[in-house]
Amino acid sequence: MSGRWVLLVVLFGCILGATDASEGDADPLYRDCTEQCQNTGSFGNNSIQHCQFSSGDVPGENTFMKTQLYSLHLKWKQWKCRSFCQYLCMKQREMERGALGLKAVKYHGKWPSKHVSVFQVPVSAALSALTLVVQFYGWLSFFRLVYYKLERRPQSRRPYYEFTGLWHIYGLLSMNAWFWNAIFHIWNSDVTEKLNQSSAVALLGYSLILAILRTFNVKGEAQRVTAAAPLLAFVTTHILYLNFYKFDHGLNMKVCIIMDIAQAILWVVWAAVTRPPSWFKLWTVMLGGILVMLLEEFPSSKGYVDLRHAAAIPLAYLWWNFVKKDAETRTSAITKKRR
Repeated sequence: MSGRWVLLVVLFGCILGATDASEGDADPLYRDCTEQCQNTGSFGNNSIQHCQFSSGDVPGENTFMKTQLYSLHLKWKQWKCRSFCQYLCMKQREMERGALGLKAVKYHGKWPSKHVSVFQVPVSAALSALTLVVQFYGWLSFFRLVYYKLERRPQSRRPYYEFTGLWHIYGLLSMNAWFWNAIFHIWNSDVTEKLNQSSAVALLGYSLILAILRTFNVKGEAQRVTAAAPLLAFVTTHILYLNFYKFDHGLNMKVCIIMDIAQAILWVVWAAVTRPPSWFKLWTVMLGGILVMLLEEFPSSKGYVDLRHAAAIPLAYLWWNFVKKDAETRTSAITKKRR
């Protein structure tokens, strides 16, 4: 067991060390390129349509509705201009780095990727959507299991499994997180990035709370509130900090990794001590999750997809299998005691 702890500590240190500000967008040549592109509306000898702002677009009558519509239109063009300039400058810098034999670096927290039509990272978006489908299927099959297949309490008709409600909340947060992850890879803007990161933080924070409640078998409502309140307050404060004070990508990554590592340790130790029937699936998901975080530090395959999005699909399927098996085991144990 000591060897596994050493491995976890080493992985933890390596991951935290890799979550500093992205090297690519800190590159002065990249910054100069994007600034010049946005200011001039051109890249090299090519004019960029999204960066052309004509005076003819200004509304003639100064009505509130027209002013607001023009403001939205202007923000949309500014975002398209900035996004397109960043993409072109990223491609140029990566070509220059490749010619010098340098490895790829991240830009704005992501590896260089190829845009296809309106989709900025199409394969990653498709894989995120597929993971969303798997999460929905897992939650739906869990719902059917506890309410239609397993025995329920005779008076209230509520499931015997004490953690049913907590897993329902997890399912909703998980589907929300993967929905915004897919949207973010289709349309990368300040708003979608904040929604994506906030949803991920909310999911990871709740996952840690759920891990604490399940591994320590906390059943009473008062005890659950007491255990969850500090973490809930921290996660809420962190989300507010990201959205309304400073969007610090490096800090957010470290917070997410700490919460993810913490819940993985809780689940792995609990499985090692209690040996539930599906302990191997649980270990696979937890250790696989750590490896998925490590995959974040490898460039996208041919510029289209990062490996962690592909790995998330089977892990989601195995995770819900564990949850359903846990519900079956707990329900069976409780009903046997009542007979």
